[in-house]
Amino acid sequence: MENELIRTLIIDDEFPARKLLSEYVSKIPALQLCGTCENAIKAMEVIQNEPIDLILTDIQMPDLSGLELVKSMAEKPLVIFTTAYAEYAIDSYELEAVDYLLKPISFPRFLQAINKVSERIKARRKDPAAAEASPVKSDRDFFMVKADYKLYKIDYASLIYIEGQSEYVTFHMKDKRRITAYYSLKKLEEELPANEFMRIHKSYIVSLSNIESVEGNMVTICGQKLAIGKNYKDALLSALNV
Repeated sequence: MENELIRTLIIDDEFPARKLLSEYVSKIPALQLCGTCENAIKAMEVIQNEPIDLILTDIQMPDLSGLELVKSMAEKPLVIFTTAYAEYAIDSYELEAVDYLLKPISFPRFLQAINKVSERIKARRKDPAAAEASPVKSDRDFFMVKADYKLYKIDYASLIYIEGQSEYVTFHMKDKRRITAYYSLKKLEEELPANEFMRIHKSYIVSLSNIESVEGNMVTICGQKLAIGKNYKDALLSALNV
């Protein structure tokens, strides 16, 4: 199981982009190129007829964009978006993409994205119950997190927000530390003190005491702007007594 190749599909309406990505894929032994498609319609046919673990897709394409393609899939493979336009980054994050590569794409940057893919696949192959394990203890003002073969102590007072990334979460701290660990954001939402932390988006839990402002569908927390999901805004405003 550990040695299975990552079945990869490239989708881009520009031949030079498909050629470059194909060359990059050929350099990485863990990847198996299952095909290249010049549009999302053809890609849908491939995905429906054979197992694909990873798609490398452009965003702006005729008829159906890469974003629309991913949104249309009930069961999504892992996704890396490749595009010349930075403005789609937030949309790609909403779809829980592994990474977002801006063209022109260098091989080192591509390799970095593939390493993220490998980590997610390894996580999926672990005991599924592990994702539901929670480090939070209700009688403490801190909790311990396992990451990078270490145990990290996280004080509630130092935690600004938690960012969900599929099977992983990243804890963002006041001292600029970022700790990425294999935990469930949903489980953390249930376990963290409700009077101190709140889910504001499918990808974010924030420290209420560190919120500086709310403007439109954005919240500023310690200088960092985060999106507020439309299903969470009313509850957030209520918690802030607005």
